[in-house]
Amino acid sequence: MKKVLAGAVIALASVLIYKSCTDDREQKSILEENSMLIQQELRNVSKLVVSEGHFAEVYNYKDSKELFGPLVTAHKKALVVVNADVSIAYDMSKIGYEVDEGNKLLKITQIPEPEIKISPDFEYYDVTADYLNPFNAGDYNAIKRNVNASLMKKIEASSLRSNAENRLVSELSRILVLTNTMGWTLVYENTPVENAEQLKTFLD
Repeated sequence: MKKVLAGAVIALASVLIYKSCTDDREQKSILEENSMLIQQELRNVSKLVVSEGHFAEVYNYKDSKELFGPLVTAHKKALVVVNADVSIAYDMSKIGYEVDEGNKLLKITQIPEPEIKISPDFEYYDVTADYLNPFNAGDYNAIKRNVNASLMKKIEASSLRSNAENRLVSELSRILVLTNTMGWTLVYENTPVENAEQLKTFLD
């Protein structure tokens, strides 16, 4: 009788140990699959062009050069019309993140800065220059630098950047929904993210 009882106890213990090991393997497998799914979702976004716009600029360029002191001055000028296409993109491959499978946490450690691309088309009108102060490569480079600086101010004053941030929040919200669906928590700068509005505050 004792041998039968001992055998039953050993068999029951074996079953429990086997079931425990099987459950652990299944749980680990699920965690690994979830982790891979989250990372795949991050990679799928890749380079995100989130906002595009068009800007026009009329720029008057003038330059004067004194010759032989203030007695003789050579002038040059140009009227420049610029039409520029502007795009703002986020390289999502540069998102820094850590996956904590044990605690079911996706920690975003870094959000990339927006990449602003300006593609200007320059048209020059009324280009005049004195013989002793001709136009050269330096003048054209100065015009491009000044125009780009002026366009950047217009971009900052427009709604283009805020529209880009809204699109970025929309894409990050997909990650938030995915993690919540799988019972994970999205964390940014050690703070759990609960909704899209909270994501927006992190970009301000």
